[in-house]
Amino acid sequence: MLQEINDDSFDKVISEYKKPILIDFWAPWCAPCRALSVILEEIYKEFKSKFLVFKLNVDNNPKVSSKYGIRSIPTMIFFKNGEKKDIHVGVSSKEEIIKKLNDLI
Repeated sequence: MLQEINDDSFDKVISEYKKPILIDFWAPWCAPCRALSVILEEIYKEFKSKFLVFKLNVDNNPKVSSKYGIRSIPTMIFFKNGEKKDIHVGVSSKEEIIKKLNDLI
C-alpha cells in the first residue's frame, strides 16, 4: 500500500530522500485516480529500491495542492533532490511512468 503524505510532511519527504520521488495527487471519489493507484502500487512494489511513490489527498491537503497549482486529478509530480522535475496530469501507462522515473536517475 502506498504511503500517504500530507501538508505537514510534504516538504520533509521531498527534501529528505535522494531517490526520485513520484507524488500522486488524488481523491477517493476520483475513478481515474483509483485506476492509477493500481499502476502506482505495482511500480512501488517492483522498483521501491530505485524510486519512492507517495499519495497526497487533495481534499485533505489544500496547502500543497494550491502551492503546485493542482487543478485536475490525478496529477503526478516527479521530484529529485527536493526539486520538481516533471508533471503529468491524467492516467498514464506503467511504462510511461517508469520511463519518467528512470529519466531522473
